[in-house]
Amino acid sequence: MMLRILAPLMAFGLALQAQTPVKLGVINCATGTQAPIGEYMSNGYKLALEDLQKKGIKVELVTEDDTGKPQVSMSAMEKLVTRDRVAAVVGPYSSACANAVSKLAEKYKVPLLVPVASKEDITRQNQKYVFRLSATTEDYASILISMAQKLGKPKTMAILNENTDFGTSGAKSAKAYAAQVGIQVVMEEAYAAGSPDYRSTLAKVKAAKPDLVFMVSYVADGILLMRQAREVGLQPQAFLGAGAGFASSEFAREQAISNNVFSSTQWTTDVNWPGAKDFGARYKAKFGKAEVPYHAANAYASMMVMAEAAAKVGGDREKLRAELRGGHWNGIMGEVRFIDYSGYTNQNKHQMLVEQIQNGKHETVWPPEYGSKKPVFPFKWK
Repeated sequence: MMLRILAPLMAFGLALQAQTPVKLGVINCATGTQAPIGEYMSNGYKLALEDLQKKGIKVELVTEDDTGKPQVSMSAMEKLVTRDRVAAVVGPYSSACANAVSKLAEKYKVPLLVPVASKEDITRQNQKYVFRLSATTEDYASILISMAQKLGKPKTMAILNENTDFGTSGAKSAKAYAAQVGIQVVMEEAYAAGSPDYRSTLAKVKAAKPDLVFMVSYVADGILLMRQAREVGLQPQAFLGAGAGFASSEFAREQAISNNVFSSTQWTTDVNWPGAKDFGARYKAKFGKAEVPYHAANAYASMMVMAEAAAKVGGDREKLRAELRGGHWNGIMGEVRFIDYSGYTNQNKHQMLVEQIQNGKHETVWPPEYGSKKPVFPFKWK
């Protein structure tokens, strides 16, 4: 009799356990200068929650706004981990914030999955609880410069970057790769993000006559840099933008200055990874957008990976770390696997792509096997 009573009770208990939502934290930039990209990521998370629900995975999401500032991001992480008791955290957006938060993930032994931030050091500190889905600044630089070498014969390059973690890391990676392939860096300058005028810097770049101009900027600075580059008559073989602001729809809409600018990117709507085209169509329909930035796709894939892994282990932090470490996923970002290589720990080795803005739209142009359009080279002002 006792067994007859226990069996349904145990089944009822397992059913309750299966229905218990997994509690995850998200750190994003809903306000501040990086808010436009924060919106892309928020939209990606929303679509992920819809698909997780279809899979029977319930997620209780606790979201914090870090305003794009590392100190605020760290406070958000402390709250999520100690007060909200989340199983894991996805985010934040910027490299400066992600690098700061990674130390707390390790301190509290809470899995952190970085969706977009690309500073190399984030996954080069031998941290066991920090995972990254996105590519690194090294990948951003190498795909652009190698493409330019195949399209032309550049011998020199200038580097302009904002003096943040992301900008500094991107510039360092570009300089190292240029040296590796025999391209001379004739000028390198870091600027304060949000500066009102870059004309004097751009005039120095023009005087150096570089074949390539490699830029690492967020959207507002990227737009101003290109406007003033046109004003001073700077016209290299190619402008190379390391993702971020150059991959945004806001930048693309500035057709007078954005046309034919290249941007490295982690995802496009026409790439042949499973579900990518469908995700792009859903995003456009749901949010009324003409373009789908890679930030949204990275956020979506990161949430899917984290939630599926967390649900599988019942939200246990240590088991979740092991699940992420040994897991393998294949979806809109292609294959995702967190491995150790070249000094990286728990890093996804992601295939980068190159887009070029053609008539106000980002078009995939490189590598050729992924491209939907042919690259326009060399650069000419519209």
